[in-house]
Amino acid sequence: MRLTLLILHILAGTVSLLAGTLAMSVRKGGRLHRASGNVFTVAILVLASSALYLAIQKSQNGNIIAAIITFYMITTAWLAGRRRSIGRLDLAALLVGTGGAAAILTLGVHTLHHPDKNTPAAMCFFLGVVLLLATAGDVRMLIRGGISGRPRIVRHLWRMCLGLFFATGSFFLGQQQVFPAFLQGSIFLTALAVLPFPLMIYWLIRVRFGKTYNVQTPATAMAKTL
Repeated sequence: MRLTLLILHILAGTVSLLAGTLAMSVRKGGRLHRASGNVFTVAILVLASSALYLAIQKSQNGNIIAAIITFYMITTAWLAGRRRSIGRLDLAALLVGTGGAAAILTLGVHTLHHPDKNTPAAMCFFLGVVLLLATAGDVRMLIRGGISGRPRIVRHLWRMCLGLFFATGSFFLGQQQVFPAFLQGSIFLTALAVLPFPLMIYWLIRVRFGKTYNVQTPATAMAKTL
């Protein structure tokens, strides 16, 4: 069972890296972007689920944190990309995100008193704050009754990129033993691990200042004419 799950985990990780890179590289909203994005979403959710199970079995708190955040970020990003309205899944995601943030911050406090080199307290607090900011965005979206236009694209984009970073970071930094000796510890692997961030910044700039992504709902367009 464990071997089968490990094989599934590796396959899902490979597919998510390839599909995620493709989705980040092509024009947003196009057919290729949607297809590769759907493949990436399924693959990385399988990756996160299998990682969570394996991490619990091995008592790897750092990987448990990464799996929870990845699952939450990718799910909410996919929902934002698929629809503008809100539903029960968005409320469920908020509960998962809030619970995850509380658990991660609690782990950070625990690590302060019981240091663990594999789960630094600073990392716990940083990721906990990121998750709280993300859930704050969920609350705002739920209060407003939905999200559209540039904010919807931005929500989809940065959450997908953060989820992709957990995949690239886990592979290129966490599994360096699978690479040739001359690459292990190199700047090349580090650059590949953090690649989602410059790609995210590039697309956020395009979304913010480009006319292509200036999508307005009828209500917004009418309000601007009044």
